Amino acid sequence: MREAFYKLVDEVTGRLRGAEVLLAGFSGEESDFVRFNKSLVRQAGHVQQRRLTLELIDGNRHVAGMVTLTGEAGEDQGRAARLLEGLREAIRSVPEDPYLLYNTEPRNTEQGKESRLPGSGEMVEAVLGAGRGLDLVGILASGGIYGGFGNSLGQRNWFDTHSFHLDWCFYHAKDKAVKTSYAGFEWDGAGFGRKVAEAKEQLGVLAIEAKTIEPGEYRVYLAPAAMNEVMQTLGWVGFGLKAVRTKTTSLLKMVEEGRTLSEKVTLRENTAEGLAANFFSGGFLKPGAVTLIERGKFGEALASPRSAKEYGVRPNGNEFPESLDMAGGDIAADEVLNKLGTGVYVNRLWYLNYSDRPACRMTGMTRFATFWVEGGRIVAPLNVMRFDETIYRMLGANLVGLTAERDLLPSESTYKERSTSSSRLPGALVERFAFTL
Repeated sequence: MREAFYKLVDEVTGRLRGAEVLLAGFSGEESDFVRFNKSLVRQAGHVQQRRLTLELIDGNRHVAGMVTLTGEAGEDQGRAARLLEGLREAIRSVPEDPYLLYNTEPRNTEQGKESRLPGSGEMVEAVLGAGRGLDLVGILASGGIYGGFGNSLGQRNWFDTHSFHLDWCFYHAKDKAVKTSYAGFEWDGAGFGRKVAEAKEQLGVLAIEAKTIEPGEYRVYLAPAAMNEVMQTLGWVGFGLKAVRTKTTSLLKMVEEGRTLSEKVTLRENTAEGLAANFFSGGFLKPGAVTLIERGKFGEALASPRSAKEYGVRPNGNEFPESLDMAGGDIAADEVLNKLGTGVYVNRLWYLNYSDRPACRMTGMTRFATFWVEGGRIVAPLNVMRFDETIYRMLGANLVGLTAERDLLPSESTYKERSTSSSRLPGALVERFAFTL
């Protein structure tokens, strides 16, 4: 795919006229998808797709378009040529863009490794074995994801990654299920086995009559998947330079008033250890890491090329995290229940939104396996509850600690194509966590 893309960029570049500049992007995948229900394979398929995006620039005017590629050189060249002609016609009608910014200092990179994935059949057999005698529901996605950038100035960048993501539930009844995920670059049977054993243990607890607790403040453990929902909500409008400068960031009190989180909290956009490419809009390269929050204090905002041009800074990424990394703490995973003592063990959250964005207050629901814990032991499942909390309490004054172990949590999105966004997060032990109903 890489060489075919580079040749296509060269061919289209040869068709430019005068001062025209071309930016080209490539995205593709070769993915296997397997859906499970009642511990049986219900659907299996293979997806192979390639897309070419062209952006034509003439002075401060620019237009962009996309075509699907076939993998056949002659046909793809024709499609790209026709797209270029259409862009050339359209660019006459667009106004100049005062915030247009693209990289004019070519830097070539290649990022990728050989696949270490087993065949999909081997992973499917492991999943079916784990679900034997139970109602396992889920989806396995695996394979290669590819990305590229090229321009008429001579820059060439390539990215590929080979990963898998298994998202599954052990279903009990009604709204009671244990939802778990397992992801990575190579399949570890022992690691998968530990995930399965933990999920089965929690499934057994769901057979106990569910408990309802009164609204109030409780000591809570938020598992990494629950933390991921909090971080994804925070990432919507928390870290972008545009949001910071226009005072629409949900972390406004940190930026404007010097509010802080716990010193235990350090967040980075860690491209070097994530799943996403190291290049982004306009051909700019991302730093290996950008510190968003350092020991509880607001760090550096994420600046897209447009925001960078508007506010006179250097672009360092997209305006939302794609490789979010939170430093771990000192709580061992096998000590979580003892450290929690008596309180609520939350595996998952959902339906999160801001109830007060300037105060960074979020509301949402518990989901799937949430448990009541007494004396360091899970004693009953809990019925669904709603919480309403600020980030300054959750990860600030009320944060007891973070787990040393962290989970890699790739995005589950497959809209148009498999996402390369991911988070690497610990679990969090929080006191006086507010449930409202």
